[in-house]
Amino acid sequence: MNLGNHVKGKTILANGFHMPTRKVVDVLAEALISVGEDGKIESLLRPKESGYEEKRRAASDGGKLVRLPEGTYLLPGLVDTHVHAPQYPQLGQALDVPLEEWLYKYTFPLEARYADIAFARRSYSLLVEDLISIGTTTALYYATIHQDATRLLADICLEKGQRALIGKVAMDHRDQCPDYYRDASADEAVRGTADLFDYVRSNPDNADGRIDAVVSPRFIPSCTDAALEGLGDLAKELDCHVQTHCSESDWEHRFVIERFGMTDTESLDKFGFLGRKSVLGHAPHLCSSDIDIFKARGSAISHCPLSNSYFASAVFPLRSVLEKGLHVALGTDISGGPSGSMFEAMRQSIAVSRMLETGNDPAFLPEERRGRPNSRIDFRDAFYIATTGGGIALDLPVGNFTPGFYFDAIAVDTTVKEGSIRLWEGLDMGEKILQKLVYTTTRPNIASVWVDGRQIR
Repeated sequence: MNLGNHVKGKTILANGFHMPTRKVVDVLAEALISVGEDGKIESLLRPKESGYEEKRRAASDGGKLVRLPEGTYLLPGLVDTHVHAPQYPQLGQALDVPLEEWLYKYTFPLEARYADIAFARRSYSLLVEDLISIGTTTALYYATIHQDATRLLADICLEKGQRALIGKVAMDHRDQCPDYYRDASADEAVRGTADLFDYVRSNPDNADGRIDAVVSPRFIPSCTDAALEGLGDLAKELDCHVQTHCSESDWEHRFVIERFGMTDTESLDKFGFLGRKSVLGHAPHLCSSDIDIFKARGSAISHCPLSNSYFASAVFPLRSVLEKGLHVALGTDISGGPSGSMFEAMRQSIAVSRMLETGNDPAFLPEERRGRPNSRIDFRDAFYIATTGGGIALDLPVGNFTPGFYFDAIAVDTTVKEGSIRLWEGLDMGEKILQKLVYTTTRPNIASVWVDGRQIR
């Protein structure tokens, strides 16, 4: 489906779905979405609303009406809030050991290869192209310690049109990082981060600010106190986004308690990493006081159900945390998660919530509290955290079709034979169609992808 290279200054006539608020699916039927020349949504009108017919007629007469074909549904672009970009070559491998072994056996050796700029170019180009092709319009990326390769990732995102936030990974602790792969000092870790901000924000190809940098301590075990202090001060000075990991596994959670005498959340807060623009990955081992800190700071959790199944030793209590008012988004965690598809991440988030509720050890009877009651979510919460939740987590106007938001969107074609969606007349209607899209969309179904109103696929 070729709908033109952009819809800036045009009006889209479409069926689709979005969720500006949790639990409520807004079903769009023959909706008109007008996009300004700046790529932002100017209006969303429905049949019978005031101005609808006039807007539709004017757009049609002016040659600016773009109509999605029958059987194609418009969704907000997906927001992946946890991607380790350099780990893409080992996606689907290296999942046989615990986290603390996985880093040394597989991941640090792979990430060290990004000193080779040719290797970095091939890997990052494939990654960004592949994520766009499955509907990821915004990504929060961890890169490596290498300045040149990290800048290259920003350049590639600019070239291919994806919205992205990118962090040079900071890791300088000699006891926790190998000699062949670490920052030479705390000063270098902080200075390298600041230099990336300068490069991204002064890049003439980034005048619209679609790409930004992120303060990115890998996690507390990999950083010295000096690096943590310096990065925390830098985050405060720049009033910028922050990303790191929090209580990802039993090992990490206990490591921080033993080192500082307080939880991972409390430690990160002490160093200044928890704020409104902070996104912390995983967090399945939070205690109630940790949750209170997250809520007080307005920080977000990136729920990574695919990788948590391999490394966390626990199921993140998504429904409980959402109902306590925390900001939660969704992440694939390439490559700790063996799929880069946000649709797979949505499906896994639903599955693990069911396992948390029912429990999974048949040696215990259900009445023996095998699981945690009232933990399951459905497709609505999964879709919400993949779209609107991601925008809230990143403090960006993306994730739904609210006027004033960027038109970041995907068109899902349910009729393509190579795809995996099958709709049945008389059975599939309304939000039931969205449920099928969440559960059965695969790459061939993604017909078009837009960022800022510009078609990038």
